[in-house]
Amino acid sequence: AASGPGPRLRRAGGAAAVKGMLLEWSRARTRGYAHVDVQNFSGSWGSGLAFCALLHSFFPDAFDYSSLEPSARRHNFALAFSTAEERAGCPPLLEVDDMVRLPVPDAKCVYTYVQELYRCLVAKGLVKTKKR
Repeated sequence: AASGPGPRLRRAGGAAAVKGMLLEWSRARTRGYAHVDVQNFSGSWGSGLAFCALLHSFFPDAFDYSSLEPSARRHNFALAFSTAEERAGCPPLLEVDDMVRLPVPDAKCVYTYVQELYRCLVAKGLVKTKKR
């Protein structure tokens, strides 16, 4: 039997590179939207507007972004999550109640959701990825 450490199965860049890519993608897609400045996967998403802006950038006919208010957190999260499920086929991984309970969302939860949304948008052909 073989002994010693097993082979290292890491993609170039690993999880940190994926996280950085998704953060930059989110920042680029939401640039120019009022009340949105994506700097991280926690506080930047606290009002729900970053989720709304990200979805609006793909589905501008889904809702009127200019009518949204940062203080209407529950409405913003509900709108974003329902739009993601209906238009992108993204499963409801986050609960509105959980998001409004804390003033700053959990970064791991937001990152996981954005990662899944990205995957769903790629599957629908709305996001182009580089061929390997």
